[in-house]
Amino acid sequence: MTETEFRSLPPLRRAVRRLAETHQLPAELRARLVLSVTALAGAQLKAGRGVTLSTRQEPGPDAHVTLAVTLRSPQAPGPLDTAGLPLPAQPGAARSAMWRLPVPAQAERRPALPRHRGDGAPEPSEVDVLEEELRAALARADSLAAEHHRLKHELAETNSGVLALYVQLEERDERLRSAHGQTLRELEDALRPPPVAAEGLELGVHYAPADKDAPTGGDLYDWFTLPDGSVHITVVDALGHGVRSTRSALNVTHAVRTLALEGHPLQSIIARTDEILMPFDGDLMASVLLARLDPATGDVRLANGSHPPALVTRADGSSEYLEVRGRGIGFPLPGSERLLATRLDPGDLLLLYTDGLTESRRDPAEGEARLVESARRHRHRPAAEIPGAVAADMHTVILHADDTLALAVRRDGPALSADPVPPARRG
Repeated sequence: MTETEFRSLPPLRRAVRRLAETHQLPAELRARLVLSVTALAGAQLKAGRGVTLSTRQEPGPDAHVTLAVTLRSPQAPGPLDTAGLPLPAQPGAARSAMWRLPVPAQAERRPALPRHRGDGAPEPSEVDVLEEELRAALARADSLAAEHHRLKHELAETNSGVLALYVQLEERDERLRSAHGQTLRELEDALRPPPVAAEGLELGVHYAPADKDAPTGGDLYDWFTLPDGSVHITVVDALGHGVRSTRSALNVTHAVRTLALEGHPLQSIIARTDEILMPFDGDLMASVLLARLDPATGDVRLANGSHPPALVTRADGSSEYLEVRGRGIGFPLPGSERLLATRLDPGDLLLLYTDGLTESRRDPAEGEARLVESARRHRHRPAAEIPGAVAADMHTVILHADDTLALAVRRDGPALSADPVPPARRG
């Protein structure tokens, strides 16, 4: 171990460089060590306090040698501040700082600068040493710049690949969305038959799901012509939403169609449908409204099982809810208590719907009053447009989202009067 005292910076710098040269430390490491020792010793020497520099060799990992360099300032007022040094140091005891530097193995050592050996050979000047350190720093900077350029190029290629993958995923998702939408539209078309072509009647339908991403639900309808020429209409609202409720509603419409085509009396069909379906689906609950219309005479018969009443709006603008008591599928004592008979005169409009149309604001009575006004306002439009126009009126505010179904049936007749008539309200 050697220890030397210094009172000024120049000899201290030369001693550190000579030490680094002797142990063949890389020029960059040597420069960092010189700058760090100078930074710590400068303030002490300027204040007139001397410093000492000592070195010793210690065994390092893998049988290599470590050079321990210690700078002390015994008269310093406090510990030496080692923060932010170019070469990090370990604060030591007695107002000192230490650097532990790996000494290169013999195979890794670089030739040292010429040293004064007492034979007249010149010792390298400080300019030579500084130039070597500067070349090492520039080489290091060039190396870092090249590495930065390489990494930047790799990052650009990676970003380009990620962008291309993102575009591919977006295109795939768009194809999937398109296919999904097409499938849902086909499913919806299959579930919702087009209007019946019946001379003397105009028909229209509107359906909107509670969830736009799941356009199937428990609100379904069916309409068809019976062998006697009358038109049968079924409106079903099965409990719940989504595919399960769709299945339940389909079971109801299929059973009703079968019973109607077999000639069962209209009043018995709801109860008979319950008898058929409940053994297979004990959890099924659905309200049902059945209508039977004679296009030639305008005669209408209605059976109801827990469903909102149909609304008739006459050609003169007066309105009436067609109330029929009954209980739906899955309810105690299912079936319609009676049949309600009425007649559609030319220009009269019949609306059948589910509760999603009138209960969007959670007040059925208020919804029924608005429905009367809306039906009267739009009764002159083509029948195909009326259900959608009425639904738009009813859903200006939605506090309770639900599947919505509305069907319009109007008997053909002469031009309708547009004179205002106060709408009828349910008592």
